[in-house]
Amino acid sequence: LARHRFGSGTYRYFTHDLPAPVAALRGALYPRLLPLARDWAARLGRPAPWPDTLEEWLTRCHAAGQDRSAQILLRYGPGDWNALHRDVFGDLVFPLQVVVALDVYGADYTGGEFLMVEQRPRAQSRGTSTALRQGHGLVFTTRDRPVRSRRGWSAGALRHGVSTVRSGRRRTLGLVFHDAS
Repeated sequence: LARHRFGSGTYRYFTHDLPAPVAALRGALYPRLLPLARDWAARLGRPAPWPDTLEEWLTRCHAAGQDRSAQILLRYGPGDWNALHRDVFGDLVFPLQVVVALDVYGADYTGGEFLMVEQRPRAQSRGTSTALRQGHGLVFTTRDRPVRSRRGWSAGALRHGVSTVRSGRRRTLGLVFHDAS
């Protein structure tokens, strides 16, 4: 992270041979997130190219040249952080992703809150921070979400990151539902 000025910490991407629990969790989450993804696309007047199964969607990603796994383990120690960003790795993007906490907030580490900053149309940006509970997953947008406006719906752009870890070690699992180019 540091050499690209994205923050500091350690990322380890999985290959497509995911550990069974990770593959099972990803496979179980996709069909549950799919109705929300399609609803958001409809509200924003966008196509909803996502088929009913994750396998079909990944086949489309691979055919488009997005064939690298985006599933990731993230590890942060004291002083580490992650800059605000979006996980868009090609033209084919699933609009939701999940981060799962692997350590206990307040006991294994302090700081390291999950950050989201929303760029609101014609208004100041708004930020939120969330302390993740061990074993819990947080569903968040990959790049934007529908926001009600006077003219209907508009896309509210969001970025996510991690605040500075003050002590201990913070580890999370990142699940992305599209592959990278």
